[in-house]
Order: sequence, then structure tokens, then C-alpha cells
Amino acid sequence: MEKLSIHDRTDSPRQGHLQQHQQQGSGGPPQLPPQMFTTAAQLLDLTDKKLVLVLRDGRKLIGVLRSWDQFANLVLQDTVERIYSGTYYAEDPVGLFLVRGENVLLLGEIDLDTEDDVPEFLTQVSVKEVKEMKEKEEEQRKKKDKKRYGKLSGLGFEPEHSGEVLF
Repeated sequence: MEKLSIHDRTDSPRQGHLQQHQQQGSGGPPQLPPQMFTTAAQLLDLTDKKLVLVLRDGRKLIGVLRSWDQFANLVLQDTVERIYSGTYYAEDPVGLFLVRGENVLLLGEIDLDTEDDVPEFLTQVSVKEVKEMKEKEEEQRKKKDKKRYGKLSGLGFEPEHSGEVLF
């Protein structure tokens, strides 16, 4: 993204028109170039586009952005939750989805030309199979953490939490 100040000129016809209007003595406040929006207003360009979202709880959602507000709360249409476990993945259709803005970690536009090109190492399986695999991975992680915390407590360390996501 370009770093522009409110006094820098841009080459866009719209900005040129606005600057001419200002130079004619309109007395209005200076207009900001569109690159300077760092709030929910940046979502304007992403409206009606297919996005991928990563949420604070680790879920990955793919859907079409239909609406948003000043708090970056998002409404996604035709949403699917993509669940990964090792080299396997599944897509769980969830339909219309409302996401509270503070829960979004990452948001990106999906390239429609390459969205169907799944990497060769990933294999699509049923949602039930992937959820079972994720549960097994979680159990193994908890056992490993418990063993590690036991060793650390013998050395005088105490874990803050047991590896659970706390929000």
C-alpha cells in the first residue's frame, strides 16, 4: 500500500476532480485518498467477493461477503467451513453466516481462477472423518502437554493454562 499524506496528489480522475474543486476555493476539508482508509471502510472493495476468513478459535470460513458494519461484523453468504486434519480436509456447508468483527484474525480475497486448484497433497474426505481425526489429534496433543507440564512442574514451573484457547 502506498503511503500518502492528505496533501499528495494522485493520478486518479476522481481525485483530480476533487482537488480542482478544492483549489477553486470551496473551503471544504481536504479529501483523503482511498488508500488511507484503515478501518472497516476498506471492506467496501471486498463486498460481493468470495473471501476466506480465519477466526480466533481456528475455524476457517469461505463465503461471499454480502454486508458489513462499522465494527467489521460480516455477513457471509453460501459459507462453508473448511476443516483440516493432517493431509485431509472437508467442507461443511453452513449457509448464511454472521461473524462478529473482533473474532476475525485474517481475511483475504479468493482468486476465482485458482480456487478449484486444491494442492495435490490434500485429500477431501467426509466431514465426519475429519472431525474424528481432529479429535484424535487433540487428545494426543493434550496427553503430550500433560506429560510436558508434569516434567516442568518437577522443575518448579507452573503452566498458565493447559493449552486451551482462552478468549
